Amino acid sequence: MIADHLRDQIVQGSIRPGQQINESLLAEQLNTSRGPLREALQRLSQEGILISRRNYGVFVKEVETHDLREIYAVRESIESAAANRLLDSSPKQISETCEVLKEIVGEMAKQVPASDWQTMAGLDMQFHSTLVEGVGNSRFIRIYKTLAAESRMCIFDLDVSYPRMDVLVQEHQNILDLLKAGDRDGLLKAIRGHLQQATTRRKPSASDSFRCREHDGRLV
Repeated sequence: MIADHLRDQIVQGSIRPGQQINESLLAEQLNTSRGPLREALQRLSQEGILISRRNYGVFVKEVETHDLREIYAVRESIESAAANRLLDSSPKQISETCEVLKEIVGEMAKQVPASDWQTMAGLDMQFHSTLVEGVGNSRFIRIYKTLAAESRMCIFDLDVSYPRMDVLVQEHQNILDLLKAGDRDGLLKAIRGHLQQATTRRKPSASDSFRCREHDGRLV
C-alpha cells in the first residue's frame, strides 16, 4: 500500500524527478513506522523509479533520453503482446475492454476544449493500462504498472511534446476501432506508430537536459 501510494504521487507529479524522499515526513504523513516505509522504498528502487544514493538518501529517478526510448520500446512489446492475446480471447472479454476504452476516449475528448493536458496525460496512460489489463494477466499488469509510472515521469522530466489534443484523441479512437473490428495487423501497426511517435515528439537541446513546459496549450 505504501509503495502504491508513493508510485501514485510520483506519477501525478506530486513528487518530482530528482526530489529526495523525506522518510521522517512520509512516515508521519502515512502514519507508519520506518520499517514498512523502507521496504516500500526498496521495492520502488528495484522497479527503477527511485534511486538510493549511499550517505545521501533516496531520490526519485531523473529520466534521460535513453530511458525514454527504452521505456517506450518495452511498452510497445507489452502492449502488442496484450493486443494479440486480447484478440485471441473471448468476444465477451474484447467487448468489455472496448467499453471501458470507449469511456476513456470520451473523457479525453472532453478535455480538448479545456486544454487540460494534466488530465489528458492521465487518461492517455489509463487507456493503455486498460488495454493491457483487458488480457487479465496479473504479471503483464504488474510490469506495465511500473512502465506507466516511468512514462509519466518522462512527461514531467523530459521535453516530451504531445500532438494537438484532437489528434491524440483520434489516435486512441483509431486503436479502439481496430480492436473492436478485430483487425490484428492494423491494431499492431497503430500501437507501434503511436508509441514510436512519442519518442520523437521532443526538442533536443545542446546539453540534452529537458524539462516539461507549457506553451500555447501544449506540453512542449
